[in-house]
Amino acid sequence: MKKIITSLLIFSTFVDSSIFNSKSLIHPSVNRNGMVVTQHYLATDVGAKILKDGGNAYDASIAVAFALAVVLPRAGNIGGGGFMVMYDKEANENFSIDYREMAPKLASKDMFLNDDGSVNKKRAREGILSIGVPGTVYGMWEVHKKFGSISWKKLIEPAIKLAEEGFIMSPFMVDALNRRYKKLSNYQNFKDIFYEDYPVALDSRLIQKDLANTLSIIANKGVKGFYEGEIAKKIAQDMKNKNGLISSYDLKNYRPIWRKPIKGNFDKYEIITMGPPSSGGIHIIQMLNILEKFNLKELGHNSASYGALLSEVMKYAYADRSKYLADPDYFQVPVAQLISKSYSEKIYNKIALNEITPSSEILPGNLIPHESEDTTHFSIADKFGNVTSNTYTLNSGYGSGVVIEGTGILMNNEMDDFVSAPGVPNQFGLLGGEANKIEPFKRPLSSMTPTLVFEEDEPILATGSPGGSVIITAVLQFLLNTLVFEMEISDATIAPRVHQQWGPDILFLEKGFDMNAGKQIESYGQKILISGPRTSLESLQIKENLFYGFGDTRRPDSKAKGH
Repeated sequence: MKKIITSLLIFSTFVDSSIFNSKSLIHPSVNRNGMVVTQHYLATDVGAKILKDGGNAYDASIAVAFALAVVLPRAGNIGGGGFMVMYDKEANENFSIDYREMAPKLASKDMFLNDDGSVNKKRAREGILSIGVPGTVYGMWEVHKKFGSISWKKLIEPAIKLAEEGFIMSPFMVDALNRRYKKLSNYQNFKDIFYEDYPVALDSRLIQKDLANTLSIIANKGVKGFYEGEIAKKIAQDMKNKNGLISSYDLKNYRPIWRKPIKGNFDKYEIITMGPPSSGGIHIIQMLNILEKFNLKELGHNSASYGALLSEVMKYAYADRSKYLADPDYFQVPVAQLISKSYSEKIYNKIALNEITPSSEILPGNLIPHESEDTTHFSIADKFGNVTSNTYTLNSGYGSGVVIEGTGILMNNEMDDFVSAPGVPNQFGLLGGEANKIEPFKRPLSSMTPTLVFEEDEPILATGSPGGSVIITAVLQFLLNTLVFEMEISDATIAPRVHQQWGPDILFLEKGFDMNAGKQIESYGQKILISGPRTSLESLQIKENLFYGFGDTRRPDSKAKGH
């Protein structure tokens, strides 16, 4: 009994109620020495163990990325790509890396068009032609080379163990696999790994021997083991056998790119986020620039006026996205103009509270010169002061469905994130134009929005989410909830969200949104539709020398953990 009482006293001393917002509905995890927040509890445990062993946030990020490739195959990957935004304490500088997938050399603008000029959507979204050259392994390698403190091999060992020994699949994962059986069972290598028995039973153990071997090669031979060695040969051969486009040349010549992060200011806060070919960062800052001109607190969180205002602001951002956003190495993206305060002033002057402008009347701004809900995000901070925010993806859930023969590598279907034909929406309803057309070696446009927030030059928030086109608006509302409405990050995460993307002209209200407010918005002239959860914010906060983390309950396997 004495031991139990002593333990309770220690716990109560550490988790003093004063460190939480007393008005909060649900509380985040809290720790003194760092925080890992991911979409899967096993990957979170891997990252927390790296921090406990003395590793930094970059080490933990690399270990988490490879672990998610094993335990969250619908989105975690080594056959996809993404973006990471970082704050390095020693350099007192922010960095971002683009390891987005790339179109192969043989890709062409009309590769997904039928003879009559229509888009063959199935070919763009499934199977061998939908695959872009993967960037994840090279991206993690570059981060390790620049910032890593623990050996590359050691960071991949937890993922190898999870693949080799297997793990018990969660009910969420079992359900996701069973719901996709009709589509994914068409791909034999996928079927052999994930549908050994169907329906997949609860408490099934998933063992991935080929993937374990592939990870071992990457651990021992580094980036060349994937892009030039045995694995590259298997990818190129499988592509050739199945009439795919990716060659040994494409793999050998892939490189991630270190890009300058996009920066903006909102009230007293500095926003650091990802630039093109991610569209999310630009439009987060663009929308915040407009919204800071309104008294949001006076409107009230998720009131009818507030929801209608968000809808209007989102329309303008997504209209601009359709015309001006693309790979900056192939198209001159007008970044400075889009995130300028003067441009936001012009949009602000067009918006009237409680009045709706039809999307048909909103055109991309006159400036001077498909993405999946099964992306995944993680946020990590260490005791040394470093913070990372990483979003990466296969695009659709389980990507293209193609597993490369003898490797266990599940490949992306990112080619659908290009515009197959101007004016034809991708699988997530997003419209695009000539700027995002398919070209060899080009990177497709993305909505991924890994983001950091600073106050008085110190990092205070890291956030991001899966959700395809909904990522941008989810991150926006999380920032408003924390920075304007001063919610605990847990409440800021679980609060119902809205989403508008210009086309179609519908305001999506997440289940749980006050329907009295929804009906009021509808009376203003905005069509509304109730939607289920489509995002999963994985966020952390740093305040008063403590780390707070919260994994979005919309994806039930999410977990935050310190050490």
